[in-house]
Amino acid sequence: MKMNRHRHCALSMTVITLLILIFSCKGYRESQPSMMPEWGIIPNGSAEKVVSSTVENWTPAEGRNTALHFYSSEAHDGNKSLHIYSSQPAYGVWRTRVAVKPWSVYKFTGWMKTEGLVNQEGEGAGFYLVNLSESFNGMSGTNDWTEVTMEFETGCNDSFVLECLFNRGGRSSGRVWFDNMKLEPVSSEKINTAFTIDASGEKEPMPLYIYGQFIEHLGRCIYGGIWAEMIDDRKFWYEPGDRMSPWTISGNRILLKMDRSNSFVGDQTPVMACRGEEKAILRQDGLGLRPEMDYNGRIILKSSGSVNSVTIRLINNSNGQTVGENVISGLNGTYETYPLSFRSGIFTHNASIEVIPEGNGKVWLGTLSLMPADNIEGFRADVMELLKGLKSPVYRWPGGNFVSGYDWKDGIGDRDKRPPRKNPAWRGVEHNDVGIHEFMKFCELLETEPYIAVNAGLGGAEEARKQVEYCNGTGNTPMGRWRGANGHPEPWKVKWWSVGNEMYGSWQIGHMPTEEFVEKHNQFASAMRSVDPDILLVAVGDPGPWDEMILSNCADNMDYISEHFYRQDWHGGGLMTHIRQIPDVISERAEIHRKYRKEIPSLEGKDIRICMDEWNYWYGPHIYGELGTRYFLRDALGIAAGINAFSRNSDIIYMANYAQTVNVIGCIKTNTTHSVYASTGQALKMYREYFGTIPVEISGETRPFDVAAAFTEDHSVLVLSVVNPTWEQQEFDMKIKGIETGSHVEIVALTGPDDMAYNEPGREESVIIEEPVYSIATGRYIVKPFSATLFRFYRKPRASL
Repeated sequence: MKMNRHRHCALSMTVITLLILIFSCKGYRESQPSMMPEWGIIPNGSAEKVVSSTVENWTPAEGRNTALHFYSSEAHDGNKSLHIYSSQPAYGVWRTRVAVKPWSVYKFTGWMKTEGLVNQEGEGAGFYLVNLSESFNGMSGTNDWTEVTMEFETGCNDSFVLECLFNRGGRSSGRVWFDNMKLEPVSSEKINTAFTIDASGEKEPMPLYIYGQFIEHLGRCIYGGIWAEMIDDRKFWYEPGDRMSPWTISGNRILLKMDRSNSFVGDQTPVMACRGEEKAILRQDGLGLRPEMDYNGRIILKSSGSVNSVTIRLINNSNGQTVGENVISGLNGTYETYPLSFRSGIFTHNASIEVIPEGNGKVWLGTLSLMPADNIEGFRADVMELLKGLKSPVYRWPGGNFVSGYDWKDGIGDRDKRPPRKNPAWRGVEHNDVGIHEFMKFCELLETEPYIAVNAGLGGAEEARKQVEYCNGTGNTPMGRWRGANGHPEPWKVKWWSVGNEMYGSWQIGHMPTEEFVEKHNQFASAMRSVDPDILLVAVGDPGPWDEMILSNCADNMDYISEHFYRQDWHGGGLMTHIRQIPDVISERAEIHRKYRKEIPSLEGKDIRICMDEWNYWYGPHIYGELGTRYFLRDALGIAAGINAFSRNSDIIYMANYAQTVNVIGCIKTNTTHSVYASTGQALKMYREYFGTIPVEISGETRPFDVAAAFTEDHSVLVLSVVNPTWEQQEFDMKIKGIETGSHVEIVALTGPDDMAYNEPGREESVIIEEPVYSIATGRYIVKPFSATLFRFYRKPRASL
């Protein structure tokens, strides 16, 4: 995973930088719903609507080496125009989003003027219709007002971004004005949706691995999401009172010191001194409590001097009242572990825990832990319940970019003694409370398969070999004995392994040229398979030269190849255009790999398929912690269309891992007390439960939908998936040939009040899976606006002879 400007983009880098953050951070009922757009209107096309210095509906470029963007009284029509100026070579662009009718032809007209425009590389100034028209007539020098026209087809797009460019593909100095931009409809195709499902045209089964998930040590995915620990930085990576620390100091601050010479865990341990009424008190806010819930934990302490006791107090910050307290006495000069237990009678997201020494002396706080009593082996019970509902057959772990700087041995042994580390790839601290043993228990609880990525960034082949031996080696191997000493004598027999993560990217720790990584991959594969020759290895992939080099030189040392992609809200509002991004990329990657099979000699006789082990949308504000984006119904429809695309490409794509499962661009969102399926989680849940796995052929006119059809595994039900990417209710005709079905159809739909609806923890859900309904199978069917619908046709049993 790379930060937002991901290189896997079919669109230009100019577009990638466009993040139109139109989404409110409030609950759905307080948000501004998306409405059916007025097609073919360029909003404020003459820049006449200005509030203060802001031109309504237009977004200027920002950042380094950017020209000045402002409105000007120099105009072709009216009183204002868009203006870009720089005395030095700079980048510049004004952008707006424009709604258009799909499968239509429009004529664009705009006017522009230049003065002393000097281009440094690039194609010059002009209008650009992103992803719709490659036509571009760049200007330079000095030109009076000039009309620019172009005719274009919208295809399957219902929106595009109009760019007024200072210089396409380069920098310029000088001035340019843009004005009087308009669209004129030329023609529109009339579509009659009618298609046939050929039940006899079965394709290769779609593996259930398509419903895989990916969890990374990042943001609130594991800590603050899946893992039930309530105490942040419980091993004191940060010094209490530091601006980055969740711990504050009350009482006398100078009585708090850090022991860095003989710490309990990590590099430092806080030492609280007390002198009668004078004392240093440690406090952490922001804890969530539920009524009638027990909270259990432990604290590790030692003391010197005449310390009478230590009080651990839980406080309701809304009224300052004590929820409960534990008083610990009898401390001595050796670290001891003391149990903690509280009973909550309140609901709050703003409780605090305090550690208060009493007496005269010093108290060393080694670490402490607190979890709700209903935790399941350390994991949040409510989150685990939602995860079970996803029925994901495989989980990829621990990264992601994180793995390229991760030492798996840090997550082994006594949890309280595992060292905290700075997260090597992301913000925050890696507490190392969740390591191999916890991940394997997680998989056991969910009845899913583990898929482990090894560190091929800073790590070496020998460490990867040891990691495989730790997981899969027998009890008489060195690593197997260590595993047994840590509580698990029997090998886990982990089947799925990947050699690194996104090693092609400059953002990746340990990034290296392809030629060097080819050798490194083969070394890793040889070392890992020397321990267990039956493991399945996934190689790092990226379309283009990287893939070609890896497949040409590593084909004998791999079983699958990884591909990653993320998509943003490039088009800022178009529903169909937004949804289609996901299935389009899946199909593009599948075609690329089919081409590789024909052109790369080393693939002859081999069946190296794709593991799409990171895929999702990624855009918008981070509401749920680092990269904790909110997902809307429109995103869920893109995910549903993605599953359709996976079923259509079952010959080449074997696994897909939605990234990431909880909070971090996740399909489940949490706060400190509640959790909920995000809209994308509802889509994954519905398709996993109700869609089929044996794809069949569809012929005819399927527009404007994204459709797929598949039998269930036992061939008893034929399921039609229809994603409606429009703001209108749609009707269609559909026939089934090749089998007989019953007189009724079961219908399951993913819907919401608006395409911008979303779910939020602790609130009534807006994006829901409707209860199945039964209707007469007439051959003509209706789907709701902005919806994903599964039509389940039950096969008639064959008559006995």
